[in-house]
Amino acid sequence: MNHRHLLPNEIDLLVDGEAGFGVAPLRAHVAECDECRARLDDAMIVVDALEALPHFAPDSRLAERVMAQVPVFVPAHVAARDSVSRWLPTARPARAAAAVIGTSVAGLLTLAMVWLASRGDAVVFATGLFADRLQSLVLGTARDVVVSVFGESAMATLQASGTLGVAVLVLGFLGTALGTVLALRRLATASSRRA
Repeated sequence: MNHRHLLPNEIDLLVDGEAGFGVAPLRAHVAECDECRARLDDAMIVVDALEALPHFAPDSRLAERVMAQVPVFVPAHVAARDSVSRWLPTARPARAAAAVIGTSVAGLLTLAMVWLASRGDAVVFATGLFADRLQSLVLGTARDVVVSVFGESAMATLQASGTLGVAVLVLGFLGTALGTVLALRRLATASSRRA
C-alpha cells in the first residue's frame, strides 16, 4: 500500500473522470485509502452542487464595464508603435513610399544638423543677418507709417530728437489713449445714470 496521499491536482483528475496512463494507480490508491476516498467524495459533492446551480448568462456589457475599470499600462514602445502604425498606410506600395520618404527626411535633417554643428560660425552669422533684416524691416515700416500719418517734417524732427524723443512721443501717445478711454467710460457711465 502506498502511504502517500493524493495531491489536489490528482483528485481533480479523478473528479473530472480523466482516463489515461497515470489515472489507474490513482484509482487503485483511492480504493485502498479511506482518507483519499473521503476527500474524493467531498470533491464530488462540491462538483455536483455546482452543476445543480442554475446557469445564467452575464450581461453582454459586463466585459466592457469591467475593462473600463481596469487600469491598463501600455509600455512606451508599444504606444509609439501603435501611434506610428495609425499614420502608416495599409497598402504595401504606399508603405514602401512612406518608408522611403521618412528615411529621406530623417537623413536630410541629420545632415543639416551635422552641418550646422560643424559650422557654428555660419549659424551665428545667419542669425545676426536675420536679426538685422528684421530690425531694418520693422524700422522701415514704422518710418513709413510715421511719414504717411504725420508727414516728412515730423519724421525729421523725430530723427533729430533721437531715442529720448521717441520715448516722449510713445508716452504721449499712451497717455492720450488712456485719457480717451477714461473719458469715454465717464460719458457712458453718465449717460446710463440719466437713463
